[in-house]
Amino acid sequence: MSAPALPAQAVAAALTGPTGPGTLAVVSPVADAYARMTEVMPDLSVTELAAGEAAPRRAGWAHAAGLAEGGPALDAFLAWDEAQVTRDYAQRARPDVVASFGLHRYAWPACLLITVPWFLERRVPRMPVEHVTYHRELGRFAVRVTTFACLPDDPAAALPGARVVPDEEALRAEVRAAVAEHLEPVLGGFGPRMRRRGRALWGMATDEIVEGLWYLAPLFGEEARGRRELELLLPGATRPYVGSAAFRELTGPAGRSLPTRDRASCCLFYTLDPEDTCVTCPRTCDADRVRKLTAADAS
Repeated sequence: MSAPALPAQAVAAALTGPTGPGTLAVVSPVADAYARMTEVMPDLSVTELAAGEAAPRRAGWAHAAGLAEGGPALDAFLAWDEAQVTRDYAQRARPDVVASFGLHRYAWPACLLITVPWFLERRVPRMPVEHVTYHRELGRFAVRVTTFACLPDDPAAALPGARVVPDEEALRAEVRAAVAEHLEPVLGGFGPRMRRRGRALWGMATDEIVEGLWYLAPLFGEEARGRRELELLLPGATRPYVGSAAFRELTGPAGRSLPTRDRASCCLFYTLDPEDTCVTCPRTCDADRVRKLTAADAS
């Protein structure tokens, strides 16, 4: 479907902002979404690279394409996780556990690069690994946005790089495709270190999509909508993803409803502390989930 013809001034009014008397500066169609994300989660920020601007290469920055190669760049990235485990738990973690931690700590925020603009603006940027660089200690991404999907009534539909899709379900398909495009090569780099393949890796990808946006939606003041949107995004049988968003309710003290979900994967944290499993871990029984959720609310 071709983008609807909109007057150039209308597009400018929707997607530009004042920088001085009588001047307008074009901003990215996903910039507002990234700014709102940083407002509610200051530890994560996104810088968009201009055309021709090089990605950061200084110490601490990891190029996603380098992680996908599974070589020295991945070694350096995982050295942080190995050191953190040794420092905080006074023990060495298995190499596959270190790699699982590293993948989670990359994929959780990386998925937000796609899901947050979709959730807030109904715009889905494409993020091939060549366009993403991450500084984990600073919580900063540097990205290059060249194409994005949007709905027909979006003013951004007239911009270069826009791909207009007919409806919400088509836009959800764009989200699934964009995340898969980015994560598939990354999973290929991490997978051998994690001793996981295929379904197990995509189970982790499914969890990162759901749990990242599930965490942010309440910070945007839209907890209920966040769950509804994720259930529509991942209803099950949406390959290569494994399972559904898998939300359900538990009954807490005084009949209180406690939301939870069943992860499709396990992060292996139990190998460090068997008594401290994640509240959504498949190893955590419902009684323990109620106890953990109630304690978290009380604190």
